[in-house]
Amino acid sequence: MNPAGLLTPFGILEVKQKQFNVVYGESKETSDFIVDGLELWWEHRKNCYTNITSLQIDLDNGPEMESHRTQFIKRMVEFVDAIQLPIELVYYPPYHSKYNPVEHCWGVLETHWSGTLLVDWETVFEWTRSMRWSGITPNVFRLEGEYHTGVKLTKNEMRRYEKRLARTPNIDRWSLKIKPHKRV
Repeated sequence: MNPAGLLTPFGILEVKQKQFNVVYGESKETSDFIVDGLELWWEHRKNCYTNITSLQIDLDNGPEMESHRTQFIKRMVEFVDAIQLPIELVYYPPYHSKYNPVEHCWGVLETHWSGTLLVDWETVFEWTRSMRWSGITPNVFRLEGEYHTGVKLTKNEMRRYEKRLARTPNIDRWSLKIKPHKRV
């Protein structure tokens, strides 16, 4: 096989609304790709959440979004400041993806594709849009551009962002809160 390109998926499941969202990127999955995907999702969905006072994001603890990944934490702090909502990051422990509801969405999508040759963006988009999760069509987004691996902050740079985190005692790696700095 000689692929003409790369599409990397990132999924966001709004559990209560049963709304599956898929962000495809044309590059590798990195911390920047994940946060850019969250920003894109928020830009399209924030009007559905005008009354909320905080967000909780359940994560699979992949290496690109791990709670000590400097670039991910930096970008999440910036995201919190941009949307002016506190965010709690809650991580599933390793090897517990079966409890993560978004993982079930991927299984439905793979079954829906059922061996279809995904030869171009339009095919991927149409097949993703035509699946159903709990009877609801997913939102499909595309991020363009290249994302580089290995982006990280120095320990000194990271101190500034680490001060913004409220890690939950005894499970500090698996749960943390980020509060926004108030705009002046």
